Amino acid sequence: MSLFGSSQSPSPERSAESGATGSRFLVLEGIDGAGKTTHLQFLASQLRGAGQSVLITREPGGSPLAESLREIVLHSPMDGLTELLIIFAARRDHLRQTIWPALDRGQWVISDRFTDSTRAYQGTARGLPSSLIEAMAQAVEAEGRGPDHVFYFDLPAEVAAKRRRDRSAGALLAEETDRFDSETIAFFERVRLGYRLAAENRADRQTWIDAQRPVEAIQQDLARLMKPWLPGGSSVPGAASP
Repeated sequence: MSLFGSSQSPSPERSAESGATGSRFLVLEGIDGAGKTTHLQFLASQLRGAGQSVLITREPGGSPLAESLREIVLHSPMDGLTELLIIFAARRDHLRQTIWPALDRGQWVISDRFTDSTRAYQGTARGLPSSLIEAMAQAVEAEGRGPDHVFYFDLPAEVAAKRRRDRSAGALLAEETDRFDSETIAFFERVRLGYRLAAENRADRQTWIDAQRPVEAIQQDLARLMKPWLPGGSSVPGAASP
């Protein structure tokens, strides 16, 4: 299996202590172009095929207020600290209005980005102090449940940029651009480093994935990883056999 880093699933004991038995909070991280959206939909389809209720969400965003703040972050000029404060405000509302209620109902939650994106983009790439980011994360997130498992999709910044260009060229309608689209390759390489640093702190609650591999190969490995999470530990329709 060409996954590196840990590929262990969160323990049933941790999941049961954190919320409704069986539900889990999964996060997909990586720079734009790494394939997160494709693989998020795959994970959701596998879970639904096994009879699980799944909520798909994203950051910034995921609640009406957070979606409004997302538009500000993506399209309004601001410095790094302002960006950080708005992102954490959006995250707080996202947790309270969307993520925590879904977990309490017994749903699986799969989010496109969460706090490790903040550590990578605003921390490592923009240079804001990690002590500030961790203090804000503690204030915003500590009273409830955090991610059970994080998937990091790793891709060189130049390869990701080419994928984004190819995707835009093949789109019927022009894709909307935002402030981050104007950042340099060097910026996104710093983001990539930030994800590596974040993954090192997650021990057995993360999987590091080489996103240059074919989509089918990645999804075969994801299906194997998911197998012990599903009822009875059995594979679901369409999942690869170990």
